[in-house]
Amino acid sequence: MSNQQWNPQQGWGQQQPQWGGQPPQQPKKSNAGKAVGLGCLGVVGLLVVIGVIGAVASGGDDGDKGASSVSEPAAGAPEEEPAEEPKEEAPAKAKEPDGPEGDVKITGCEVSSATGWPRADVLITNRSSKQSNYIVSVEFVDGTGKRLGEAFAATNNVAAGQEVEEDAQSLDKVTGKVSCKVTKVTRYAS
Repeated sequence: MSNQQWNPQQGWGQQQPQWGGQPPQQPKKSNAGKAVGLGCLGVVGLLVVIGVIGAVASGGDDGDKGASSVSEPAAGAPEEEPAEEPKEEAPAKAKEPDGPEGDVKITGCEVSSATGWPRADVLITNRSSKQSNYIVSVEFVDGTGKRLGEAFAATNNVAAGQEVEEDAQSLDKVTGKVSCKVTKVTRYAS
């Protein structure tokens, strides 16, 4: 007899391999769905990062700066006198800057005896007319002015006129006495 066998679907045909024969090959699965999903996730993540950067960069509240520039020309003083007035006002502005920088004061500065980490106590007073979010950058320096570390304090939804106390804690270990200095304040409407 021949090597043929009856198959109800195919009729008489070639006998299927039995013991030790190779099984029929399965079609390979495509990874296209996985690649498309990961690509979409990457695009969404990139858009979120761009949105956050855009909000921080362009959302600043400059209402106080505009008001001060309007009030200076309204004084009506001759051109020679305003040149003298900024010299007298310069020390006053150094003590209390305009804009978001004027909203922040350091009320304490110390190095923890347990950890050796410097910490600044920061008082934020929202002097703008809008509820605002704040990011405050603080630098820690030694007596010679050498930078020893930095830290950030942040708070959200500070109402107009409200005061908030925050800590700016560095994880840089330092020894000796440090001074704390506010290096940058970002304020944007919440």
